[in-house]
Parts: sequence; C-alpha cells; structure tokens
Amino acid sequence: MKKRLLGLLLSAAMIGSTLAGCGAAPAAPAAPAADAAPAADAAPAADAAPAADAAPAADGDIKIGVSIWSSTDVLGSQCKMIIDEAAKALGVQVQYVDQGHVSEKVTASVEQLCAAGCQGIIICNSSDTEMASAIKTCNDNGVYLAQFFRIINQETSADIYKAAVDSEYYVGAVHENEPENGEKLVNILLEKGDRNIGLIGWEQGDATWLGRWEGYKAGVEKWNAANPDDQATLSEPQYAGTSSEGGSKAAEALMSANPDLDALIPAGGGGDPLQGAIAAVERAGKTNDIDIVSTDFLPDLGERLENGSMAGESGGHYCDPLFAFMAVYNAVKGNYSGFGGKFEDIKFPYLYVASPDDYKDYEKYFVDQLPYTDEELVEMSKLDMEGLKAKAAALSIEDAAARSGK
Repeated sequence: MKKRLLGLLLSAAMIGSTLAGCGAAPAAPAAPAADAAPAADAAPAADAAPAADAAPAADGDIKIGVSIWSSTDVLGSQCKMIIDEAAKALGVQVQYVDQGHVSEKVTASVEQLCAAGCQGIIICNSSDTEMASAIKTCNDNGVYLAQFFRIINQETSADIYKAAVDSEYYVGAVHENEPENGEKLVNILLEKGDRNIGLIGWEQGDATWLGRWEGYKAGVEKWNAANPDDQATLSEPQYAGTSSEGGSKAAEALMSANPDLDALIPAGGGGDPLQGAIAAVERAGKTNDIDIVSTDFLPDLGERLENGSMAGESGGHYCDPLFAFMAVYNAVKGNYSGFGGKFEDIKFPYLYVASPDDYKDYEKYFVDQLPYTDEELVEMSKLDMEGLKAKAAALSIEDAAARSGK
C-alpha cells in the first residue's frame, strides 16, 4: 500500500504541467475528475436555478469543484488523493482548477467552476480580498462555497466576513491554529539551542502565512523575556513564492546575510519552497550547522529526520480539505442548510514530529494507508455539522491507530 500511495504522489508531480487549471484525472482508484464535463461544454451555472430552490441532488448528479494552489506539489497531491477517495466513496464528481495562489486566477477559478456546473466549491484562497469576489460569484450562481486551510479574518476583513455571514451559500471554513503552530515550531528550534533563525515566507499578505509569522515572533519574544542572557533573533522574511527555486534563493540570501545563521524556517507554501531551502543548505555544506523546521510533511520526512536535514515539522493536515468537501457535499444534498446569519468554523489539528520515532507512527497510519477507509468516509458524510467538527478535531495519530485496530 505504501508503494502504491507514494507512487501516486510521484506520478501526479511528474504530470503537473498537464493538469494545472483543469479537471485532472485523479490517482487511481478514485473516479476520474476527467469524467466531469469541461467548463467549455457546460451550461453556465448562472442559467440554472439556485441550489437552495432546487430539490436535493442525488449523489451521481453532484459535482464539486476544487480551487487549489496546486494539485501536484507535495501537499496538494496529498489533498487531491484524500478528496478523490471521498468522491469515489460517495459517488460524486470532482473538478480541479490549479490557480497558483495568483489573485486573478483564484477569483477566475470560482467563475470557471461555476460555469462548469459545479453545485459546490471548496477553495484555498491566498488572501481574504479574493473571498469577496468568490462569495458574490457563488451567491449569483447558487453554488455552495467552503474554504480549506483558510478562514476570513473577522477583524481585518470585517466587510468580507460579514458577506460570508450574510450569504446563504457560504458554508464555512476549515483551518488550523496558525499562531499556535508557528510558536510550537520555533520552540523546537529554541530548545535545540538555535538562536539565529532565518525566516522564509511564501506570499506577502497570505492569511495563513501571517498567522504562522505571528506565532514565530511570539515564541521568540517569550523566549527572550524568560532568558535575558540567552537572546534569540528572528530575521525579517525572505519571500519564496510557492516554488522550489524560490525557496533555494531565499535560503541562499539568508545564509549570505548572516554567517552565524543556525536555523531556518521555510514557513510553507505547499512543500516545494522547503525542498529548495533544504537543497541550498546541503549545497552550502551546512546540513549539520543549520536546523530546519517547517509545515507540510515531505514524502521522505522520516529519512530527513534521520540524517539531520530536518529538525522537526508540523503537518499531516492534508485531510483538512476533506472536511470542507464533506460540508459542501452535505449542503448540496440539502442535509446542511440555514447558513445565512452564521459563520461555521471547523478547526483542524496539526500533527508534530521532531524525531524519526515520532514519524514512524504517522507513516504507518497516514502514508502507508489513508487515515480513513471508504466505509468511514461514507459514515462521515452522514454526520451533522457539529459531528463533522468533532470528527475533524479528533483526528490524530492515536485516533487513526485506534480505528485501524478495529
């Protein structure tokens, strides 16, 4: 099973350039998204009666769109795998649009998926401002919408948050506690003795990135307050985008600017910037001198924890979009309703590893196999919203192990 799952991920990465921006054929054995009608052949969703006025859809008639930064990089391909498995288990169609976290492409992806006849869409946007357009487009077309890996900031984007609350089609947001994540990761470095920490972001203004950065800074500030004679510094961020090349260049710039650099945090961006940063550190011959922590588990994380090229990582969150998918599925089915006037917030936990032993159990239950069977996915689809929130919050290595042992 392990070889099959890893093989699927590698195959997806190799054909990425042919999949971007379209409904790609998912990893076997899931029902191919290519079976979904392409956007050009579909009647615009705007011509259809809004879903709220229509009879609940039968499973075979449901098509859910996925607007994602990439369905082929490390994290994106894992997300695609679990979504495809859920779609297969439930007998629904899926269509993907890879938008690269480019703002214009993010908003256009929602229009494209509505025009393709999707009754629901899940989206990983790059900034809150894109959600204003996404919500309006879905309202106009009667299409249900949920965010994954993201939540609209109620304080800094009050008008957009209100638009979400007021919408009958905005289902909710699945997201992680990013400030907590950032603080836990920087503490791994501080506890290892690192004091000169370089920071690599991906896109300025990205809400998830800003949350993590807040956590990194808080962790360093708390350390310095408690250790006045043992101060740590956190650099200003170098931005890498979402590419391996960007991560490599950012790491090189930080190493050049600070010869005493003893740690790096490539904050995220799907896994590719992290791989580029690791490669840059290896080329510089500093694998033993610079500790690296990040978010988004790499396929070879166990080996990297063993050889020292990674000091720790948070991740295992590729199931986050599964819960957005389930929420939208239930909205389309008519099982969830009455969204206007409230904001559904589904919190999803990170998993943390800082040693090869930590990684072994994760590998057993999240890499060698998926953490949910098809039967469990079908049962999950029958939960009410509160049950779905509880199921998301409960996911852990221990939870997956207990269910696997039944």
